[in-house]
Amino acid sequence: MSGAVIPVLLALILIALVVIIVVMLRRRAGGGAAEQAAERAVPRDPFAAEDEVGGDPRTIKAGDMIEYLGVRYFVRGSLRMREGGFTWSEHLLDADTVDQKVWISVEEDPDLEVVWWTEHEVGELKPDQKTLVVDGVEYRRDEHGTADYGSEGTTGVGEGGRVEYVDYEGSGGRYLSFERYGDGPWELGTGERVPTGTLTIYPGS
Repeated sequence: MSGAVIPVLLALILIALVVIIVVMLRRRAGGGAAEQAAERAVPRDPFAAEDEVGGDPRTIKAGDMIEYLGVRYFVRGSLRMREGGFTWSEHLLDADTVDQKVWISVEEDPDLEVVWWTEHEVGELKPDQKTLVVDGVEYRRDEHGTADYGSEGTTGVGEGGRVEYVDYEGSGGRYLSFERYGDGPWELGTGERVPTGTLTIYPGS
């Protein structure tokens, strides 16, 4: 074989290798795009673990089911609150294993905040102090206002009206809230911020 032929063969082999590599890379890229498209086409699980909560708490309504810390609750009714341009919701829950009245509130101020509320005896407590100590926890007065509300389902209050509220805040995501509907008496609840991943929402029909 002459010396002139060897370089030609080497050049042809090199070209063939380049062509093979280009074809393989294109197939791999095409396959990746197809896989990505397939992933985008799969419906997203609203209760997936990567979500902060199992479902969107802003959509909670009467008739839904909520699971929190291993207990399932039926959403008996919802209150839609409005004060100026600010809105939030409170939902009355029911469970056979719970004797106390429990609520869950959902608001954006501006971040989404979900709080679990438990009914507490008012006793001699009044929302007229800057700080209050309840069950050994100190709370500082945070907000006081009056809002319009609309009621859905069973809530224990009228279909609509005015509610006065006084909110206190403690350490560690704990809250205290007084509410008075119309000319009724003060009602009191203690609240705790719902931790990430502990709430699951099962929409009703």
